[in-house]
Amino acid sequence: MGLNRHIALGLAIGLLGSCAAFAQGRRQLSEKQRRQREILRWELFRPVVRGKHAAVSAGTPTVTQVTMRVLQAGGNAVDAGVAALLAGAVTEFSHFGFGGEAPLLIRTPDGSVHSIAGVGTAPALMTLEFFLNRKKDPQLELEAAQRDHKTGQIPSYGTMPTLVPGMVDAALLALQRFGTLSFEAVAEPAAALAQEHPIDSMRSRSIAEAGSFLSLFPTSLAVYAPDGRRPRPGDLFRQRDLAETVRSMMRAERAALDSGKSREGAIDAVRDYFYRGPIAREIADFVKSDGGLLRYEDFAAFRLEVERPLVTEFHGYQIYKPDFWTQGAVLLQALNILEGYDLEALGWNTPEYIHHLVEALKLAFADRDAWYADPKFVSVPAALLSKEYAGARRALINPKRASTEFRPGRFGRRQPMHPSRHARRRPLPDALASKDTTSINIATADGTLFSASPSGAWMPAVIAGSTGIPLTQRGHSFLTVRGHPNVVEPGKRPRITLTPTLVTRRGQPFMALSTPGGDQQEQALLQVLLAAVVFNFNSQAAVEAPRFQSKHLVSSFDDHAMEPNVLLLDERMPSFVFEELAGLGHQVELRRARNSGSAPTAVKLLRNGVIEAGADPYAFRYAAGW
Repeated sequence: MGLNRHIALGLAIGLLGSCAAFAQGRRQLSEKQRRQREILRWELFRPVVRGKHAAVSAGTPTVTQVTMRVLQAGGNAVDAGVAALLAGAVTEFSHFGFGGEAPLLIRTPDGSVHSIAGVGTAPALMTLEFFLNRKKDPQLELEAAQRDHKTGQIPSYGTMPTLVPGMVDAALLALQRFGTLSFEAVAEPAAALAQEHPIDSMRSRSIAEAGSFLSLFPTSLAVYAPDGRRPRPGDLFRQRDLAETVRSMMRAERAALDSGKSREGAIDAVRDYFYRGPIAREIADFVKSDGGLLRYEDFAAFRLEVERPLVTEFHGYQIYKPDFWTQGAVLLQALNILEGYDLEALGWNTPEYIHHLVEALKLAFADRDAWYADPKFVSVPAALLSKEYAGARRALINPKRASTEFRPGRFGRRQPMHPSRHARRRPLPDALASKDTTSINIATADGTLFSASPSGAWMPAVIAGSTGIPLTQRGHSFLTVRGHPNVVEPGKRPRITLTPTLVTRRGQPFMALSTPGGDQQEQALLQVLLAAVVFNFNSQAAVEAPRFQSKHLVSSFDDHAMEPNVLLLDERMPSFVFEELAGLGHQVELRRARNSGSAPTAVKLLRNGVIEAGADPYAFRYAAGW
């Protein structure tokens, strides 16, 4: 509670300095101070972690330990980040598997920032007409219903929504361009963990909850419940096929090095072995035999590139996000809108503060749902990120009333196609969201930042033959609305929710942050970022603080349903916050801190060179410093 009192005192001092010294002003100050103190009366569970050389925050203690081992052995932040990706794909399979996605942002010591998509493309057979004409699989529909999901035309489970695996190419490209070590060096921890590792309670529970789904796919049953027995916490969990797949990739690199190829050429050999060799062929043959759409030719045609990230300026900070194939620009648009308000004067997490953030997010999400899509297929309006456009959007916010409308922007003759016209209203299960993604954030003293949002191929997953690789389900993030920018098309990337974040301060490294949470990722990251840059919270306080979540959007998953104007508030917020937001017209609901769909991790560099890290304890995230 000491840190909370310190934060409250700091805010109170700021309020004292901003108020006039007359009697009525003092009475107003006293009320503001009382309210702010009450808002800050929540218990901080963990101390912030600090280091001088490096800091990392990731999804589990195991992944964090792997990251630190690589750093302490002489690898750079990218080497460590790739090792963390591979280790997480093996041990965090409830959230993320080897066949999933991993969007990356990397800041190098020279100050440049790079984006790697890390998301696969739709197979050539994945067309709109196919899904509009297909009959749904009743078994998979039942499995979805048992998990509070309702599938759309594109199923949420099985091999039908499988894209080309994107994480592997993202890891190899990052390692090749920005790392220093060999693939074998960064993959060895993952291979050892796949061979066997003690399973934790979260992963054990995810297998138990997979239930009858595993029986539909014998390859999955053999991995997750060998001999019909589901592993219990503390049991040694073995993924021997996956271990062999990883080691076969190591052997491909070794053979290339032995033949005289350079480090970079040998990593290319690993990539060819995965995407144009026996692994691609076996996965494609398995998917085809199961009735799915992914083929070997889709693998062979796939190759990621280093991309330029999106960026905006906010009070001297530069915030970087991946391109419009993610929802990352929602954060940038919201910041542009909020830049016109004195957020510090509103006070952290006051009803007024939350109202303005929520209304800005509603406008940004309306644009996301109407305009965002793969820029290789559609022309996304560049004006979405302009300060002038943000000013026009800001003018739509009523400080005294919550909007219940979806209000996407218009650009010339182009009319927005907002999917709310096709979406059903129904409750969206929120507690499931943080179980479908993880996060990795790293900062080192040389100024390198690494941020990742690994996801996909989560439980319950289909294991592809004898490769041991679980397949992604990400195809269901496409829409089946003809003419919409995010409509499903062959070779296209779906507009996904995964979005790492990097922040610099006048060009110098400042922060890396990411979170699971599906549609609420940008909402959680906005709150963490503002807590850090406006209210000077340390990394742990920023990620652990009570958060809100607006559901005023169209879901990126399943049947793309919606819950307009629903606002979830953390139970740790005082009652007057609930009451006043309800009075403004928000449909307020209470949720437990442990039921939040987000679970952020963050690292932050201080002016004196110290690097601090924070990890959300409510989802068992873990940070370390060195």
